[in-house]
Amino acid sequence: MKAGMIYLDHAATTPMDVKVHREMGQYCCLFFGNPATLYSLGRRSHEAVENARERVAELLGCSPDEVYFTSGGTESDNWAIQGIAFSHTEKGKHIITSAVEHHAVLDACKFLEKIGFEVTYLPVDKHALIDPDDVRKAVRDDTILISMMHANNEVGTIEPISEIGRIAHEAGVLMHTDAVQTVGKLLTKVDELDVDMLSMSAHKFYGPKGVGAMYIRKGTRIQRFMHGGGQEHNKRAGTHNVPGIVGLGASADLALDHMKQDADRLWKLAGKLEDGLLENIPDIRSNGHPTKRLPGLVHVCVEGIEGEAMLLCLDAE
Repeated sequence: MKAGMIYLDHAATTPMDVKVHREMGQYCCLFFGNPATLYSLGRRSHEAVENARERVAELLGCSPDEVYFTSGGTESDNWAIQGIAFSHTEKGKHIITSAVEHHAVLDACKFLEKIGFEVTYLPVDKHALIDPDDVRKAVRDDTILISMMHANNEVGTIEPISEIGRIAHEAGVLMHTDAVQTVGKLLTKVDELDVDMLSMSAHKFYGPKGVGAMYIRKGTRIQRFMHGGGQEHNKRAGTHNVPGIVGLGASADLALDHMKQDADRLWKLAGKLEDGLLENIPDIRSNGHPTKRLPGLVHVCVEGIEGEAMLLCLDAE
């Protein structure tokens, strides 16, 4: 990063914490064994993977055997949507989501529509907030899944996931949330959110890129997403990315230790930035919900100026 640069895109990715990098390093070069092997070097890697699983489970408030490591949020979203869709066709082929989901969700739904599934895309209000009553009205006898993001990745609006989860379960429908933007920044206890599946990604909270996890509630029937090995309780094949998984576990620890104070600090900084922008720049508007919003996220637009042009100008400074 250029000297003096102020980085303002933590919703896209975060810089890796030095403690995370340090913990990962030994599993790149020193303890490099394949965790699927039985000898000591492999057992050391296996223990590291399971230790990270326990740390992520503590962050989510679930059992370690409900945590499945993936390559990140996109894979987790695809697994949740396609895995449920192909496992519950005997009940129906109807899915409910919102029109403002991440493309990992929207494109997975578009793919399913091409092969005979029906998807209802619910609108949001001017703050990008989903109305739970709209969700309730959209549920049908053949609905098999509701997938709603926990917080919007552009404007930061936090959605009423626990209320939507209750609606889903009252109707006997499974509930998934893309919590990539909230895990590590807000409390994301799966029982409080009332979800059956949750997607997360390490690089959104000071961990490495290319690794994430999915929470799958015990007893949830879901088709395996990748074939070719017995990893991840025989549900997701492929040699584990041990350094990445270790980094995810370390990021989970940091979040548990610092989440509350970081959120308080970011709320104050974001408020100061937003107030300054609104007071000093004409024709500017703040987007997203005024209070139900991710700490530290400010989204503004200026009349007559394209966002891409503003971004390039700021980057050139």
